[in-house]
Amino acid sequence: MTSSPTIGVLALQGDVREHLAALAAADAAATAVRRPEELAGLDGLVIPGGESTTISKLAALFGLTEPLRAAIRDGLPVYGTCAGLIMLADKILDPRSGQETFGGIDMIVRRNAFGRQNESFEAFVEVEGVPGGPVEGVFIRAPWVESVGANTEVLAEYDGHIVAVRQGSVLATSFHPELTGDHRVHELFVSAVRAGS
Repeated sequence: MTSSPTIGVLALQGDVREHLAALAAADAAATAVRRPEELAGLDGLVIPGGESTTISKLAALFGLTEPLRAAIRDGLPVYGTCAGLIMLADKILDPRSGQETFGGIDMIVRRNAFGRQNESFEAFVEVEGVPGGPVEGVFIRAPWVESVGANTEVLAEYDGHIVAVRQGSVLATSFHPELTGDHRVHELFVSAVRAGS
């Protein structure tokens, strides 16, 4: 494949622009995705942070829930941050009524686990597979991973809680690396997309 894979950013809600910029900095051709037909031809997809219940509702409204589930099952590389991590979980510990996920990672997550909006914080996190020292993570109403299945790899922990995981071609972080100007996690994802294509 070409050196610049085409990676979509699910553009229903959340920090879409920041992910598009981070992917471009990581040498990917980044494009916004709002409709099922825009999934065609993608080499990978990012599910941004935002509000997981809103993303769940809008995905259903735009007819994206089942096509995204199918794409993930079929091996489309996906990276989710914060709310994106929640959307990639096979199970939410405390879902809102009617909240659905896309699944893809055998894990149980807890929403807003690190606290409310006014308890947001930044911290340095060692992420396995990311060279050059700790990554600066922005935690905004961030979830954490309560538990993982046998095939899920834990890439990072913070304060005793799992905050980055990978299962096959699906990657997820509790924090927002796209808000810091440090594009190494996106580079990790783009490299995996390249390697798998």
